[in-house]
Amino acid sequence: MEARLLDQIKPFIVMEVLERANELQKQGVDVIHMEVGEPDFDVPECVKEACETGIRSGYTHYTHSLGDPELREAISRHYKKEYNVSVKPEQILVTSGTSPGILLALSVLLNAGDEVILSDPGYACYANFVTYAGGKPVTVPVDAANGFQYTPEGICEKLTDRTQAILINSPMNPTGNLLTPETMKAIAQYSPYIISDEIYHGLVYGEKAHSILEYTDKAFVLNGFSKLYAMTGLRLGYLIAPEKYMRHLQILQQNLFICANSVAQRAGIAALEKSGPDIERMRYTYDKRRRYLIKRLRELGFTIPVEPTGAFYIFVDAGHLSNDSYKLAFDMLEKAHIGVTPGIDFGLNGEGYLRFSYANSLENLEEGMNRLEGYLKSFKGLD
Repeated sequence: MEARLLDQIKPFIVMEVLERANELQKQGVDVIHMEVGEPDFDVPECVKEACETGIRSGYTHYTHSLGDPELREAISRHYKKEYNVSVKPEQILVTSGTSPGILLALSVLLNAGDEVILSDPGYACYANFVTYAGGKPVTVPVDAANGFQYTPEGICEKLTDRTQAILINSPMNPTGNLLTPETMKAIAQYSPYIISDEIYHGLVYGEKAHSILEYTDKAFVLNGFSKLYAMTGLRLGYLIAPEKYMRHLQILQQNLFICANSVAQRAGIAALEKSGPDIERMRYTYDKRRRYLIKRLRELGFTIPVEPTGAFYIFVDAGHLSNDSYKLAFDMLEKAHIGVTPGIDFGLNGEGYLRFSYANSLENLEEGMNRLEGYLKSFKGLD
């Protein structure tokens, strides 16, 4: 008999789009990928060198369960430099990507039936993590009218005596927008803990991303190396947490994961300390793609309610084509051979939207837009 919990875990639709795209590619079809949020850049040279040096120098054994002390110290310095906040190395748990960090944070906060406030739309997996940890996801609708931003009033309406955390994500997946400092300050005043997913920090264009730690220390911060440093496959992230939870987090880490990859941790130190020029080059390129794709999508008749200033996503209103974003995305894949993510993946309030990722070359994005233009010219509705 299957565990009943499994029935409550929903598929991650973007991965199903990717898997179908990969099947088409095996059949010889050329697919332009704008569905997945994975940098197309190679890792910085300093990261490659650190991986090689780490292996040759014998950094191939277990590290401390909280993480390599040198890496935790480097992360502490990074938060002081970027946000002028003091984070003790003892408050940092290094994880195998940010996903384990989310699970660990929820595990120490939730008892069965406790609630976590999430935005709708929001990252598809958040609700599944909350459910798996025994909690109840409680969604706050955000939409184009409020810039896909939480409002203090919207959160207040959902607070109960079972609310244990409010989860924020800025820059946000799927919209690419940033929470304003004023909104973050307002959210920080609430009594539940804030879980702040800051994985897209550094990928910001014309604005500045703020850490929740600038406004409260009653927070769990998720961050890592996958997006900014193009290190997705190295699986390296970290969780910053209040000191009183660190021993519990450490015990869970020891039991569930032991420690993060030792060589990847050496690479993380190099990324934080030496990759500045590489980061600027990648950010400049992303911004160039962002501006191109915004312009081209609007030319093709799509509305972009909130112009993204972070991450590498554009969330477009495709309601004039269909309110079934799932069918629309797969129709585009099959007929135009472009992969995009249906808005329904991000919640009921994402229906009618499509997410385009510009984590692909400008040449491929141009080809993708040309294919999309051809698709739209022959579009007569979905079957």
